[in-house]
Amino acid sequence: MSDRHLHTVGVICGLAAGAWLGAAEAPIKLVSAGLSPFLISLGMVAGVFVARWTLPMALKGTGFVFADILRTPHLIVWALLAGALWAVANTLTVFAIRDVGLSVAFPLWNTNSLIGLFWGWLLFGELRGAGRAQSARVIGGAATIAIGACLLAWTTASATAVGQRAAASGIAAALGAGVLWGTMYIPYRKAYLSGMNPLAFITMFTFGELGTVLLIALFFEGGARRLAGQLAAAQPALFWLFLAGFCWVIGDLFQNYAVKYIGIGRGIPLSNTNQLWGLAWGVLVFGERSGAGILPIAGGSLIMAAGAWMISLAVAPESEHEAWSNAAERERLRYGFEARDSGLGSNRIERKGWELGIVVVALAIFIWLASMAGRQPIAIDRVWTSLILIATAGLLAGAGRMLWKRTRFG
Repeated sequence: MSDRHLHTVGVICGLAAGAWLGAAEAPIKLVSAGLSPFLISLGMVAGVFVARWTLPMALKGTGFVFADILRTPHLIVWALLAGALWAVANTLTVFAIRDVGLSVAFPLWNTNSLIGLFWGWLLFGELRGAGRAQSARVIGGAATIAIGACLLAWTTASATAVGQRAAASGIAAALGAGVLWGTMYIPYRKAYLSGMNPLAFITMFTFGELGTVLLIALFFEGGARRLAGQLAAAQPALFWLFLAGFCWVIGDLFQNYAVKYIGIGRGIPLSNTNQLWGLAWGVLVFGERSGAGILPIAGGSLIMAAGAWMISLAVAPESEHEAWSNAAERERLRYGFEARDSGLGSNRIERKGWELGIVVVALAIFIWLASMAGRQPIAIDRVWTSLILIATAGLLAGAGRMLWKRTRFG
């Protein structure tokens, strides 16, 4: 498959990632119902853990996943590190949403795209040899998305009444999450330059995030007994947190494919269009702002869309792909693994009989939690909720079909 076709796959995956990463943040609004931020993060990551074992197995089979992991064992440590960074960043986002709201926090932690762009250039040869025109599209597009996000944040913040101390802590938490998430993409890129499949990477990734968030919750919630008591008291909300984790895995999986095929500098800004989806959830569904004018919001949204369009046109030329190949060769020599084409995946999927049990267990967990789910004391707009969910599902179907047809989830 040509580089241009793979670029198209990466762009579509980045946009689909934005929709699902935005949807995953919506249930975190439960923090306003009085749940501990640490408890919310733990519940969400538990859902992530279940999903990250179920989806890769369903798509490629456990045999493929484990064989891919064992081919590059040095990446296990990097995957665990990435998971730990994600867990801390995700916990910080809960504090940010609590203190300044979803629509304000989103653009602040989406500064991760600028940090990721820097790491991609410094460590992995991205934009090296790309030429002025293509570099300008990528850098200009990322900057445009950031400007649009800041405009949206300023507009929403001006209509949101929060205390000065709460606002300061929320902004700090959101920016801290952006730094950690931007740095987290270093292990991502190392994995895909090594030819590792995203499905294998996220399987190991989840151990790092679950272990880290569990330690955080145990430490800040006063030990295992107290944490268990809080989990029991929060049973009516756990289903929604698990669902948030499942949505996040779908978005993160698309984001991983975007990073694999078009790099950090292009893939992450595109996935950061989750700002638009977060705004839609926060404003249209939860009614987070009511005083700001529609024109600044529409302007910020159009600016972000323009930035995404600029990046989508920035196809990496042959000279930049050569720089990527040089970075991949450095990885191979450093860790001593066998080089492998990271472009397309194998059509062969070997299934094990016991894999059906994994799916059954995952479904049983969700059904069990759903049976205990209760209505949360948060007002939502049902019409907008339905419309946004339909659009999000449509992106899943379209991007998933393209990814399977052109790469076989390779």
